[in-house]
Amino acid sequence: MKFSIKQIAAQSGVSKATVDRALHQRGSVHPQTERRIAQGIRDLELQHRVSLASGRTLPIDIVLHTPERFSQLVTEALLSQISSFAPFRLALRFHIFEQISVSGLQRLLLRCSADSYGVLLKASDEVPLNQAVAELLKLRVPVVTLVTDLPHSMRIRYVGMENHNAGRTAAYLLARWLEPAPQSVAVVLSSDGFRGEEQRVDGFCEALQQLAPQLRVRRVSGGYGVNQLTLPQIEQALVQHQDIHAVYSVGGANTAIIDAFNQAQRRLKVFIAHDLDAENRQLLRQGKLDAVIDHDLRQDARSAFQAILQFHGFLAPEEEPGHFSRVNVVTPYNV
Repeated sequence: MKFSIKQIAAQSGVSKATVDRALHQRGSVHPQTERRIAQGIRDLELQHRVSLASGRTLPIDIVLHTPERFSQLVTEALLSQISSFAPFRLALRFHIFEQISVSGLQRLLLRCSADSYGVLLKASDEVPLNQAVAELLKLRVPVVTLVTDLPHSMRIRYVGMENHNAGRTAAYLLARWLEPAPQSVAVVLSSDGFRGEEQRVDGFCEALQQLAPQLRVRRVSGGYGVNQLTLPQIEQALVQHQDIHAVYSVGGANTAIIDAFNQAQRRLKVFIAHDLDAENRQLLRQGKLDAVIDHDLRQDARSAFQAILQFHGFLAPEEEPGHFSRVNVVTPYNV
C-alpha cells in the first residue's frame, strides 16, 4: 500500500489501531468506521493523483464543426474557465472548421490519440465519428460532446442545453406572437446530421402542433450556418412557399435569412434564433430578431473540463452529474 497506517488514520479521523484492525481483519470494526477508512483512502489517492498532475501540462483538443460566430463564443467560454481549474495546467488545442468532411473529422479525432487528455467535440452524429470516439476511449482519451450529442457513441458526457425543450420554448413564443391564421413557418437547420438541431426541431414541431395546429412547418437545411450557403436555400424556400412569414432559425446564418426576406419584399413577422453571438446581439438591438434562445457556455466549459479531469481521477466524481445548461430567452429589451 502506498499510504502508511498513520496517514490513513489521520485522513479518516480514527486511531492507528483501528485502521490496522480494518486493513488486516484483526478484529471487529464498526461498518460506519470501515466506510470512513475507505473514504480516507480514496481521498489520499485523489490527493496523490492531483499532486502528480500539478504543474504538468494537460493537452485538451477542441474539435468544432461550426460557423465562426459560434466558435468564437465557445472559445471565449473555454478560455475564461481555465484558471478555475488550477493547479492543473490545461492546454487547449483548437481545431475549428466551418466546412469539413466526416472522414476528415474522423482522421483528426484519431490523431488526437497521441497525447491528448481529452476531446471536446461538436460534430454531426455519424457512424465513423462514433467509431472514432470508441477508439479514443480505448486509448484513455475521453470525449465530451458539446451542444449537439452523439448519444449512441462512447462519449463520457454531453454538455449543453436540453435541446428538445429549447425547441418547445421557441414554439411557445412563436405561437403567442404570430396571428392565428393558416400560414407557414420556416425552420432553418445548418445540417440534418446534427443531433442537437434535430432535437430542437422535434420539440418545436411537437409543441407547435399542440399550440398552433394551423401553422405548417417548412424545413430548410444544408447551409451549415454559413450566410453564403444559406442565402440561396432561403430564397428558394420563399419562392416555393409564398405563405412563409415566420422563421425559427435552429442553425444560424440569420443575416442571410433577413436578406432573403428583404430581397423577396416579404415581411418577416416573427423571427426566433439561437445563441447570443455578436451577430445576433446586433440583430436584436436593431429589432430584426424577436428573441434568441441562449444558454450558459461557461457552465458547459466547466462541466466539460470537470468530466475530463474526473475521468483521469484528478477530481472526485460528482454525486449528481449530467445537468443540462439553463435555457434563457433574450429579447431586444434584455440583451
